[in-house]
Amino acid sequence: MPEEIQTRVIQEEMKDNYIDYAMSVITSRALPDVHDGLKPVHRRILYTMHEMGLTANKPTIKSARIVGETMGKYHPHGNLAVYDSLVRMAQEFSLRYPLVKGQGNFGSTEFNAAADRYTEAKMTKLAEEMLEDLDKETVPIGRNYDNSLDEPLVLPSKVPNLLVNGSSGIAVGMATNIPPHNLNEVISAITAMIDNPETTIQQLLDHIKGPDFPTGGIISGTYGIQEAYASGRGKIIIKSKVTVEDRMIIITEIPYQVSKTMLIEGIADLVREKRIEGIADIRDESAKDTRIVIKLKKDFDPDIILNQLYAHTLLKISYGIIMIALQDGQPKLMNLRDILQAYLTHRKRVVTKRTQFNLRKAEERKHIVEGLSAAIANIDAVIALIKKSRALEEARQGLMTGHQLTDIQANAILDMKLSKLTSLETEKLNKEHKELLHTITELQSILASEERIKDIIKMELHELMEKYGDARRTVIESGEEQEVVQELLIQEEDIVITLTQSGYIKQLPLTEYRQQKRGGKGVIGAGTKEEDTVTDIFITSNHHYLLSFTNKGRVHWIKAYELPEGSRYARGKSLANVLQLGENEKVSTILPVASFAEGNLLFVTCKGIVKKTKLEEFSNPRRGGIVALNLKEQDELIAVLQTKGEQEIIIASKEGQAVRFNEEKVSIMG
Repeated sequence: MPEEIQTRVIQEEMKDNYIDYAMSVITSRALPDVHDGLKPVHRRILYTMHEMGLTANKPTIKSARIVGETMGKYHPHGNLAVYDSLVRMAQEFSLRYPLVKGQGNFGSTEFNAAADRYTEAKMTKLAEEMLEDLDKETVPIGRNYDNSLDEPLVLPSKVPNLLVNGSSGIAVGMATNIPPHNLNEVISAITAMIDNPETTIQQLLDHIKGPDFPTGGIISGTYGIQEAYASGRGKIIIKSKVTVEDRMIIITEIPYQVSKTMLIEGIADLVREKRIEGIADIRDESAKDTRIVIKLKKDFDPDIILNQLYAHTLLKISYGIIMIALQDGQPKLMNLRDILQAYLTHRKRVVTKRTQFNLRKAEERKHIVEGLSAAIANIDAVIALIKKSRALEEARQGLMTGHQLTDIQANAILDMKLSKLTSLETEKLNKEHKELLHTITELQSILASEERIKDIIKMELHELMEKYGDARRTVIESGEEQEVVQELLIQEEDIVITLTQSGYIKQLPLTEYRQQKRGGKGVIGAGTKEEDTVTDIFITSNHHYLLSFTNKGRVHWIKAYELPEGSRYARGKSLANVLQLGENEKVSTILPVASFAEGNLLFVTCKGIVKKTKLEEFSNPRRGGIVALNLKEQDELIAVLQTKGEQEIIIASKEGQAVRFNEEKVSIMG
């Protein structure tokens, strides 16, 4: 028959295919499972190593072999993706509690790992804990990509791995970024939830103080932690651990996932561009532990320079927490309690299924032992029956009918060695039978009591704590941002700011300009290069904000004291190096603002568009600036005025035409 051809709208076809692709990325690659905290690639690597017998007490083998086995059997993606995941599980600066023991160059915060043919690996003891009971039908099993092999869809995971080691990944339309935590604290919180199922998030915070990064560092404030644990989303500030001694700033711990090389290069760039004054030398004295020494010049306050470094370098970073994980195959934003509850539910299921498996095996063994005991009790008749039987099947049927045995018991008797007929072996069978009866009673008791199951989970968690628990590495400063505010260290004074047509800016104290009497010739206020002129000059406090509006309609915030200082003869510094300006973007207006509480801003564009916005709309500074005004094509912002609400406005064109109106006629817009 001819093939049926269906006509479909291309938009619908692409929409359906993209949704399938998005869900595949979300569920099969980018997001971890809430139960074991692993993405498919990490789970498959550990399962492959488990199958290969690469336990912690065995020698390491080539990483290339592990990658090949994983890729060939379970993970049909590039070998680099598999190896990168293997490497990350072995890096002590990436995982709080590594799951892979690496031999060779597994990289650092500065360099990548060596190729897989040069390194070797095996599982850590903690990884073995995650795979324990895998062979006892405790977790769902699925088929691999070509339906030729079975693989676990989730690991039994005695370890609360999602919180302990964290996870990060970018899917389609969503991302996850879960920080690592201290094992002792997480287990303490889980124990509290077992003892009191109604434990609140606030009560959990008594146990889990906050993230605990493998690289240490300092978390400033607790508000971001509380917000993330309550809602699943939050932002925390991580600072480097620093000491100041003998005119040197010594950095001993840097924020999580920050490259030491990029940190040092960033500091060097600021010194080279003269955005930070007072640094004489930067030395990297790191060996196994981080040690970066910044030598200061004389007469410079280390606290001011340190806070400048915090403000402009990777010495302090913002870490966004997004706790999204897969629960029963569906992506879900979870708070702290949700994640702990999902782990507890998973472990209850694993312990229950493990107990059911052990009970079934014990009952099966008891059944066989009872058959063997019955045969030994009537050994002469059993031997006679077997001797006169012409075939194995005849002997089996004879045992089943003549001695009331099952098929399984008959097979066990036929497989029994003659050595089992000794009196010692008979005693062993009797002893084993008694032990099996006790085991069966115990297992049945566990299955009949949820409290017994909870006690087993608690016992196993405390064993983990004793084996692998350690002290917290990351310090949490109580209160909100206890760092010394740079502004408080700078004496407030009036300054003069000059801006040239080419975009050069500088500040210098007002006291540099002495008062002159009649007949004075004036003094030089700013040096300029040829064909450049001073376009704006104003006096403000060095503690005031400067709103810098660009021709592209964006606004940038900067404190006046952050501007480069210069002499009366200096040109200053290009604004492109002070603000994050885009291509062909230049500053058109700078407004000093003492308070955002009252007043308006009036925007005027090249094509005569006027817009008025409340000044308080700009009271929340953003690094990198924001869009203050949306412009039409080939239009530019040329001026911004600060008004009081009832002022007369005059706008003039280059042709000499002018218009006058009261600002009340312009409606306030967002």
